[in-house]
Amino acid sequence: MKPAVHISNMTGKLDGLRAISTNTRTNVYCIEQHERAVEHDTDNICGKCYSHTMLKSYRKNMQASLQRNSDLLSSRPLEPHEIPRIVDSIFRFDAHGELINIQHMDNLVAIVNDNPWCTFTLWTKRTDIVMRWLRDNEKPSNMILIYSNPKISHVMSKPPKGFDKTFNNVLEHEHVDKQNCTGQQCKDCRICYTMNDIFTVVEKVKKY
Repeated sequence: MKPAVHISNMTGKLDGLRAISTNTRTNVYCIEQHERAVEHDTDNICGKCYSHTMLKSYRKNMQASLQRNSDLLSSRPLEPHEIPRIVDSIFRFDAHGELINIQHMDNLVAIVNDNPWCTFTLWTKRTDIVMRWLRDNEKPSNMILIYSNPKISHVMSKPPKGFDKTFNNVLEHEHVDKQNCTGQQCKDCRICYTMNDIFTVVEKVKKY
């Protein structure tokens, strides 16, 4: 039997939501960004990556399931019977991990198109993959693309072309008046999971 796409039940601020994620610990982009940020002590949020911390310690047992997703979603088109049926009203892509390649993006969109009653939100820093994909494809209306700004405390108000929103991390004492994603649960807030007039999401950097 071919492996099915693994769906995770989220916890913490994402409690009550489900997600399809991949393995941060084997994603070349994630590894390079994390190591560079830590080694050079830069303002790149990848240096404070919660996923790296979790998956190499108290959530290490998740890696096998996430790696199956990495392999499956990035290697070939999903067959129709492999596309999961999502009954949720809102759903997250890549709570762990990052876009791997165009095939990964293709498969996520196939899931979106097959579940038109659900709104899917994808956070990504991979503008290169998204822009290449958008050159030949149209984003579904039930998919929200959020650019995950890598620079801490550099609030980016205008999303890159093709994206719907930006997600920004700031230090706790900075841009306090702009922090609209601090101390809330996603299932109650839903700023990131609905098309609205809020295009800039700001959260204080978490400590792990």
